[in-house]
Amino acid sequence: MKLIIALFMAVSLWGTDTVVKGTTKVLTFSKIPADATVRFGAKTIPILTHPRDAAKRIAFIPINYRCKTGIKTVRITYRDGVKEIDLNISNGDYPSETITVAPSKVTPNKKQRERTSREYHEAMNIYRTFSKKRYWNQPFIAPMNSHITSSFGTARMYNATLKSYHSGTDFRAPVGTPVHATNSGVVVLAKNRYYAGNSVLIDHGEGIYSCYYHLSTIHVKKGDVVKQGESLGLSGMSGRVTGPHLHYAIMLNGIQVDPLHFHTQVNRLFEDEPPKQP
Repeated sequence: MKLIIALFMAVSLWGTDTVVKGTTKVLTFSKIPADATVRFGAKTIPILTHPRDAAKRIAFIPINYRCKTGIKTVRITYRDGVKEIDLNISNGDYPSETITVAPSKVTPNKKQRERTSREYHEAMNIYRTFSKKRYWNQPFIAPMNSHITSSFGTARMYNATLKSYHSGTDFRAPVGTPVHATNSGVVVLAKNRYYAGNSVLIDHGEGIYSCYYHLSTIHVKKGDVVKQGESLGLSGMSGRVTGPHLHYAIMLNGIQVDPLHFHTQVNRLFEDEPPKQP
């Protein structure tokens, strides 16, 4: 770890400096100058108020699943100095699976490609929007109490032709199972999409979005303010699926991260003495 730092600023890293791609690294600052900026690669990382201690600041570092392994540097710059923190990015132990879906979901026609392109750009414009207001005022919860059938990061082969990876967590959910908001926020999208099917996106503020896909029914509309635990709709099998389930995802500062790992990291902030990661 490289340190060039004024004595009045302290930063705490949870766990070791080795992080797995697709996960979230939390920086906790006991003191930090008001003019400080945090950058990871080309991305500027927001400096946020700690949810339990107004004197502290935090920064969420999303590690892209596509990130190359090796040493990457978090650079903290302020008027009187610089602090550099090296993170060792590892591949992790992600499994793989083969999935068979309708051919049109792997090789869409021109009209379908135009639709998926519009939907992609619509979603990315949402994720690039940074809402300053914080809605997540308590620990995150699971969207339902159910068995996980496919974890984040699983390498996937669709119909033996399309290589991809699983960008969320799948919960076993017979059609009609209630799906709940994992924290409070504002609904920024509630519509049917080609791949994700009936979808709901919630803006929790400060660059955090939660995503709920493949619903059979949507109970909310764009602009609704929802509270944690509120019903967003019912699970289903719309979009590109092999059977009924809920796909749950988190977008953090425009990057997809492991949603349940993110929950763990955020929820530790609400503990009196956050334990160190193993």
